[in-house]
Amino acid sequence: MKLLISPIDEKEALEAIAGGADIVDIKNPKEGTLGASFPWIIRRIRSVTPQNIEVSCTIGDLPNLPGTAALASLGAATIGVNYIKAGLYGVKTKDDAVYLMQNVVKAVKDFDSTIKIVATGYADAERVGAVDPLLVPKIASASECDLAMMDTAVKDGQNLLDFLTVDQLKTFVNEAHGYGLKAALAGALKKEHLPTLCALGVDVVGMRGAACTAGDRIHGRITRGTVQELVQLVRNTEKQRESGV
Repeated sequence: MKLLISPIDEKEALEAIAGGADIVDIKNPKEGTLGASFPWIIRRIRSVTPQNIEVSCTIGDLPNLPGTAALASLGAATIGVNYIKAGLYGVKTKDDAVYLMQNVVKAVKDFDSTIKIVATGYADAERVGAVDPLLVPKIASASECDLAMMDTAVKDGQNLLDFLTVDQLKTFVNEAHGYGLKAALAGALKKEHLPTLCALGVDVVGMRGAACTAGDRIHGRITRGTVQELVQLVRNTEKQRESGV
């Protein structure tokens, strides 16, 4: 299981790297769950990140504007990232979501077919009127994305597991794998959630708040110590699973 840590600038990125993050995920939490950062910030973080560490960026909690989404994703593709994450925020139906993501995929893959596209739904979709999150694996498959992801739209102290059961998350992961996709989970997760998520067989777990001082995703700062603690917990949990403990 890869640990994705979401810095907002180069200093946080270097802390995440020093702490052992598998994926450096650049976002702007002031603009939402998948708030998009500025191109120059993404470029600077990519330049300080070793080539053997993958870099991801978000392009926003997207409205149902496929052309806007396609153009934003192409812009992100030119900066040298390995993953581009798109939030299915303003789409309400599966068909609309598929059409939006098809255009994101086409814009990026026509430029660089090696960049991975992540379709992201929201576990608390009912609170914002977004598409059913349990449809995301099907949406991601139909639009030829590479990963299906789940997050939370509203950051008010509630987390992923407040909206979906472990069995529902297991179904999400298994369905994604059944379509040949990777599965990713995020959503105000804390370190105590990691063993449960690891047991689901999820491929990527995303965190920001848990890696920040005081657990505060907006006002806190990522430190290498907090990231090291999260990474070590993941590795220990994986070893225990492999040994059958």
